[in-house]
Amino acid sequence: MPPSLPFSQSVAGQRLLLRFVLVGVAMYLVWFFGYEHWLAVDGRLDAALCNQITSASVAVLRAMGFHAAVDSTKANLVLMNGQPSVIMFGPCNGLVLYVLFMGFVLAFPGPWLRKLWFIPLGIALIWGLNVLRIAALAINHTYAYGSVDFNHHYTFTFVVYACIFGLWMLWARRLAVPGQPGNAEPSLTIRA
Repeated sequence: MPPSLPFSQSVAGQRLLLRFVLVGVAMYLVWFFGYEHWLAVDGRLDAALCNQITSASVAVLRAMGFHAAVDSTKANLVLMNGQPSVIMFGPCNGLVLYVLFMGFVLAFPGPWLRKLWFIPLGIALIWGLNVLRIAALAINHTYAYGSVDFNHHYTFTFVVYACIFGLWMLWARRLAVPGQPGNAEPSLTIRA
């Protein structure tokens, strides 16, 4: 029979879980009221992010030797060889993913100094994946149009979510390190 946790560690674990849930719910409410009822309605943040990702994707495509450009009338439209290829809309700009990633790291216990560098680093990595995703979709659209819908909805979704899950696991297993010096949260390890 495996050894059980002492009562104090069990209570501490329950407190950590409650903290995680409460912070998660609070962040969801901030997102719901702040974004869904204000920023999304305004639209400027989504538009700016879409335009910025479009420009960065075009820069990647040009660096790879493709004839790519941003449409002169729609700043969120990638042109390949002068033809429309990929248009960036708000739901695909990654903003929800940045917030989801950040919310998990903020809700999960861990040293604040590590959170201060890990969150921006993770968001930058997710942003970079999104830029590469848009560039890959533009190439896909140009050279293998028949698989664009599948790759957009499944392949790239799997890759991006797998990366976010990997970042979460890195945080939870290596960087949060409950119970280590400099972190006030109690350890949840079992000692035999």
